Amino acid sequence: MTSRHFILATALLAASTGAAAQQTAPARVASPTPATQQQPAARSAAQNSQQQQLTPQQQAALAQQDAEMTKAAQQVMQMVDGNRTGEIWDGASAAMKRAVTRDEFIKQINTDRNRLGAPAGRGQSNISRAQYPAGAQVPQGLYINVATPTKFANTAQQVRELVSFRLDEDKTWRVSGYSLR
Repeated sequence: MTSRHFILATALLAASTGAAAQQTAPARVASPTPATQQQPAARSAAQNSQQQQLTPQQQAALAQQDAEMTKAAQQVMQMVDGNRTGEIWDGASAAMKRAVTRDEFIKQINTDRNRLGAPAGRGQSNISRAQYPAGAQVPQGLYINVATPTKFANTAQQVRELVSFRLDEDKTWRVSGYSLR
């Protein structure tokens, strides 16, 4: 599977907010530092309905997790901005590492970013969750996607910058994809 296919595949969304509701405390977010499809701007009606069924404690935990994942995604985007893409792969989910080599990951992101130019500004991020069963196009597991509208120097329109995270077997969230669209 090429890096573009894997990166895009990790961005696919499924209606799986129930998995997020089962998690009553925010998961630890792996730092995307060297040691380690599209969603509308507003939450969907199904997500709002699901969230309204959560207890206040679960809603608070979900809000905290959203803030932590947004911060982690911002760190990943800053690493890409700083040409530290290899470090992202080094700390990524094993599922991503099985799907794309380090060199392919770096090459694809560098190709896309060189075409777009330097980031000129980022908008408010949007969080979505997906859970994939065994046999899906992406490795089985729970994913959080952080989509951020970004303006780049060489484009007139904003581009969606997407950072995907997978909850690995050790209960740590790790990067599982990055794409520009």
